[in-house]
Amino acid sequence: MQCVVCHDAGGAEVLASYISRQNGEWCFVLEGPARKVFERRLGAVSGISLDEALARGERFLTGSSWQSDLEWRAIAAARRAGRPVATFLDHWVNYRERFIRGRVECLPDEIWVGDAYAFERAQAAFPEVPLHLVDNPYFEDVREEAARYLHAAPPVGNDDGLRLLFVCEPISEHAEKAFGDPRHWGYTEFDALNFLLANRSRLGDSTASLVIRPHPAEAPEKYAHVVAAWGGVARLGGSAPLIQEIMAADVVVGCASMAMVVGLLAGKRVCCAIPPGGASCPLPHREIEHLADIVGKAGK
Repeated sequence: MQCVVCHDAGGAEVLASYISRQNGEWCFVLEGPARKVFERRLGAVSGISLDEALARGERFLTGSSWQSDLEWRAIAAARRAGRPVATFLDHWVNYRERFIRGRVECLPDEIWVGDAYAFERAQAAFPEVPLHLVDNPYFEDVREEAARYLHAAPPVGNDDGLRLLFVCEPISEHAEKAFGDPRHWGYTEFDALNFLLANRSRLGDSTASLVIRPHPAEAPEKYAHVVAAWGGVARLGGSAPLIQEIMAADVVVGCASMAMVVGLLAGKRVCCAIPPGGASCPLPHREIEHLADIVGKAGK
């Protein structure tokens, strides 16, 4: 039996897409946002404990998390037990840090990545670990879903202005947890959101609407004060599937979210809202526009 171990939403999306294409018997160790992702993608999933998985599983496939040490513990335990373990990386940043807890690094037997950008970065980060480039199953699902939405409801013009979707990330929480400083990267998620609100007209037409979609790890009420302050424009999203909110938008805006790449796959205009003075956007995709550059050029 093969066993999947996952906590964070990004890894869960990739692993659920992968498993939906596989045969064989699987067991699941799921915590945090991963539970909802797997249930949405695969239906009812019977989760088991890590100890039970170690007793039953012959091979392990994990995601990677910054919120949890679940995968780190699974990798360590699987290797101690002599069970092969691979990790499927779902992003393009902080690769080495994903496998360190309490200054102790624990690497899997193999690392899988889903695109050429990730493979190049993983080669540099893990010269000692075998790498496998796997066609990203989540990206395939996104393209198929986007095509279905377009077929069902072809896009129409919007005379009222641009429909913006801001895909949130718990940037300050991540920075606080990893570095002890919520402003480690020179900005927070609220700085980026306020930068977008102040400069949204630079994206082109007037703004018809701004949907603020919290990250799966965030409480919806986190952004309630922004919605209240900008009630004429902003509203809270997240109740509909990500691809549905992306397809309803003209521009997808964020900082370094996987959802921005999903926007690119869906054929949307995508913009990074990291404000001036913040760290550069770590996403390698050249199609992403940068609001700071747009504002800078407009000011010249």
